[in-house]
Amino acid sequence: MIDVLVVDDDFRVAEVHAAYVAKVPGFRVTGRAHSAAEALASLERSPVDLVLLDHHLPDETGLALVRRLREGGIGCDVMMVTAARDVTTVHAAMQHGALQYLVKPFTFAGLREKLTGYAELRHALAGAATREAGQDEVDRMFAALRSAAAPAALPKGHSAPTTDLVLGALRGAGQSLSAQEVADATGLSRSTAQRYLKQLARDGRLRLSLRYGDTGRPEHQYGLAAGR
Repeated sequence: MIDVLVVDDDFRVAEVHAAYVAKVPGFRVTGRAHSAAEALASLERSPVDLVLLDHHLPDETGLALVRRLREGGIGCDVMMVTAARDVTTVHAAMQHGALQYLVKPFTFAGLREKLTGYAELRHALAGAATREAGQDEVDRMFAALRSAAAPAALPKGHSAPTTDLVLGALRGAGQSLSAQEVADATGLSRSTAQRYLKQLARDGRLRLSLRYGDTGRPEHQYGLAAGR
């Protein structure tokens, strides 16, 4: 599980963001803070993987808090979630190492895309933690965040929830599956599962392989692409 601290000066907004995070598989909210001081104290007590950080806090700015976290050796990742949209603040967030920047107000789908990209990055980093990465693998790591920042438009007749359902079945299986196996796992028809699998393979999010059975006729198998 990826542990998340939600930091926002508005109690109601913090609860909404926490509820959004809780709906994304693999994430859990372990704390909420409503000022920079509360956030720092929480992180010193209980480290987390990711901080959803507002910029406008009552005691200091979110970016000032990020500076203090880095100076104090607290190495959590930071995703800015703020109404601040001036270029100076956005640039400063990049300079201070914020992995993502989500402008308020945003939808659940918008946050889910960011969190999914972050989870994919962590997965890729974990797989390469004990070895050196080649340029292709480095590119895929950076692409995990870029794709979340600007998701490709879905083809006509395709929906984001169904795409997530198909990808979730493959992640849950932990191995390559056929269209029929994806259909059985998701409740979709085989033809619908096949259509989504083919599109995801064309987009580079899945890899296609062949499995030969007793009949000698190969069966298409789909698995998550490296870094996914």
